[in-house]
Amino acid sequence: MDETGNKVKDVAIIGAGPVGLFAVFQCGMLGLSCHVIDALPEIGGQCTALYPEKPIYDIPGYPSVLAGELIEKLEAQAAPFEPFYHLGQQIVAIGKESSGFELRTSCGDAMRTKAIVIAAGAGAFGPNRPPLEGLADYEGKSVFYMVRRKEDFAGKRVVIAGGGDSAVDWALSLEPLVDRLFVVHRRDKFRAAPESVKQLHALADAGRIELIVPYQLHGLDGQDGILSAVNVATLDGQERTLEADFLLPFYGLAPDLGPIADWGLGLDHHHVHADPATGATTIDGIYAIGDIVTYRDKLKLILTGFAEAAQAAHAIYKQIHPDTPLHFEHSTTKGLPDA
Repeated sequence: MDETGNKVKDVAIIGAGPVGLFAVFQCGMLGLSCHVIDALPEIGGQCTALYPEKPIYDIPGYPSVLAGELIEKLEAQAAPFEPFYHLGQQIVAIGKESSGFELRTSCGDAMRTKAIVIAAGAGAFGPNRPPLEGLADYEGKSVFYMVRRKEDFAGKRVVIAGGGDSAVDWALSLEPLVDRLFVVHRRDKFRAAPESVKQLHALADAGRIELIVPYQLHGLDGQDGILSAVNVATLDGQERTLEADFLLPFYGLAPDLGPIADWGLGLDHHHVHADPATGATTIDGIYAIGDIVTYRDKLKLILTGFAEAAQAAHAIYKQIHPDTPLHFEHSTTKGLPDA
């Protein structure tokens, strides 16, 4: 803490997705401490919010790894460096100081750092909400846009709405736990991985899932935020009532750069220009890595972001310690703190 009570660390990393988490590790290996800020209520970015049980095939060393498992590994890798997480909030104010930056979040958290790393992917995410009357009364009680604990739905009647990877993946994941499961989609074709769609139809054929197609959400029944039924309708007005305890609308997340868009970084179609060798932006002390970055021949891959995280960490060390040469050691010889 400084004299005003603000939390002090070397680097503020905006974005707790896979690239942001790996940046914590890379900074930590160079002795740099980190704040991590994310608009979502938990770490993982899109890997957690959109497709936690979807396999990823292009992570080095993993022929296949579930997105959620990858986040768990990255969190464990960052843990020895004790990052301070500020989740469910955004940076709303940023001030330049002689020694770095002062930042304040939408929840009132304040911090001072010497450098900022933007690892925000496509920006902050908020759910695409269905246009249902009284929806807000049920949110957080009976209507959820992401699943934190599958066990919360055990033995319950659940309606999943949507036709993409998130809807299909969570239907497959929750089916063994719930009492009854409906999947509502406005078309009879799903926009998910073919093998997942095949499994979904197999469960439907076996009577373990009911596919409600082609229907759309039409209304909610319940009291005091506790759901009793979900009303659905076809485009020609045919209606059905589905008795339910929970509604999980998976219509994707709407990206929004939020306050980052007002920082004067010279955005290009919601992307930040950065030096591919260092991650440096047009503002001294602010770096950008991952999918939010644009430069010539940029590849939007997680592994590209991992490399950018390492390059930015080294650039930040030189910025913070201009008179201290960095005697780089490989992790195999340096080891981890207290290891």
